[in-house]
Amino acid sequence: MRLSRQRLNRTLLHRQHLLARTDAGVAELVGHLVGLQAQESLPPYLSLHARLRTLDPEDVTRGLEDRSLVRLLTMRGTIHLLRAVDAQPLRAWTQPRMEQELRSSQNVRGAADVDRATFDTALRTILAEGPLPQKAIGQRLAEVFADRPATALGQVARVAAPLVQLPPRGCWKQAGGVVYQYADRWLGGPGTEPDVPGIVRRYLRAFGPASAADVTAWSAITRLGPVLAAMDDLVRHEDEDGRPLYDVPDGVLADEDVPAPVRLLGCYDNVWLSHARRDRVTDPEKRTAWMGVNGGTANSLFVDGWLEGLWRVEDGRVVVIETLRTLTRAERAELAEESARVEELLRS
Repeated sequence: MRLSRQRLNRTLLHRQHLLARTDAGVAELVGHLVGLQAQESLPPYLSLHARLRTLDPEDVTRGLEDRSLVRLLTMRGTIHLLRAVDAQPLRAWTQPRMEQELRSSQNVRGAADVDRATFDTALRTILAEGPLPQKAIGQRLAEVFADRPATALGQVARVAAPLVQLPPRGCWKQAGGVVYQYADRWLGGPGTEPDVPGIVRRYLRAFGPASAADVTAWSAITRLGPVLAAMDDLVRHEDEDGRPLYDVPDGVLADEDVPAPVRLLGCYDNVWLSHARRDRVTDPEKRTAWMGVNGGTANSLFVDGWLEGLWRVEDGRVVVIETLRTLTRAERAELAEESARVEELLRS
């Protein structure tokens, strides 16, 4: 079936629960979305709030504290909020992305070529005594690798090893620096091996229909074309340009004309980052309004399903920096209502 861009937009929003909020619990939604981008503390709360009918932000805190949720470097080499059961398999699957960073990042210069077996043994020994901040990890590793800079050694540890960020990092309105421990120690044992076709199906349920390039944009893992082609249960569609798109057989395709309400999302919500061309939710010229020299410049405002503005939080209030087109009276009213809802969350 050939799918229009408008229909792909509405289908994505439907699967993301951005057309209608869901009554799912926090962990259930985090699992459905295969994690939430969480480089900073507030964005995953905004992502959940935009999709859930009700959100108690302390549910995230409780999940981090009881270890049913975890913060870990995974897709695209960025921190994600994940269910504990997903954390180690996803990290193992995305480790090639981490290895790429070790080869190219300026942050690890001077330490990237350490003997990994010796490094892993030293890091295991150091963290056996208990969790540590990255700076302290680097300093302890420098006692073993005396000819290497401690700062770079700490960066290698963060990227090379599956280290989770422990609470209070990421907890609601709690201050706390980044403290690390091995995922298997924090979560009580080794995780399962990654089921790559299973991960792809989960991606499609939340982001599909999609191409292999789309799955790569979401995960930063390459050579996925043969994986999708070998999955005989998948349905094939086409976009307006005739490019093949894969989908799960029971994937619901939304109607083009279904209304899409105003939503206030964080700067790096995965709905924005998980397709190769990002044209599911924006036009190229509007994307440039969001993109700065070093990445996104502000949180994203979606109107009628598309990126139409930028916003930020100032003193607990939603401040719209700019809109990318003139909003109708009804859209302005909807934005005011959504802004008030976000501000209620910020006060909680």
